[in-house]
Order: sequence, then C-alpha cells, then structure tokens
Amino acid sequence: MQRLAFKMKLNPGQKEAYTKRHNEIWPELKKLLEEAGVSEYSIFLDEDTHTLFAFQKVSGNGGSQDLANNPIVQKWWAFMADIMETNPDNSPVSTALEEVFYME
Repeated sequence: MQRLAFKMKLNPGQKEAYTKRHNEIWPELKKLLEEAGVSEYSIFLDEDTHTLFAFQKVSGNGGSQDLANNPIVQKWWAFMADIMETNPDNSPVSTALEEVFYME
C-alpha cells in the first residue's frame, strides 16, 4: 500500500464551494478512483494560505494523479477550474510531497 500526498491551491473565498462539490462527488468519479486503487482520500485546507493538502492510500502503483487522460477526470477538472489554481488543461496545479516521517 502506498501513501501519497500532494498540495494544491484553492482560490480565496472558495472553501464552501470546494467542500460542497466534494461532498457531492460524482459516483462515476468515486468508482474510477476506487478502480485505480485509491482506498482512502482526504483533503485538508490551510485557510491562512489557501493550500489544500491531499492524502491517499493506494494499492498498486497508480493513484488519482495517473488518471489525467480519463474523460471523467477531465470533466471534473473543468468543473473545479473556477475555484482553484489550475494548469492550461484545467488540471489542478499540484505538487507531490515527499514523506519524511511515518508512524504505524
């Protein structure tokens, strides 16, 4: 089981919209993530910096970051693009984080 973490940036004042959209995650997107081996996925917000911290547990070598070419993911990115920092293809600007400590 892999543990993956990455950070993204939320536009100021968009916490409620971001939370609402994720609370209503599309069933087809949730299924796609599960099929990609994502068994846990949490996103935390640092309201002072608008930084989103995402954490996933993933079986296998994949994860949500490997689904960029999937039309469902591309549609989700377009849906989220107005409330977060994105690349020209609407994907979230995302920085992988290195694990430096883990306690079981």
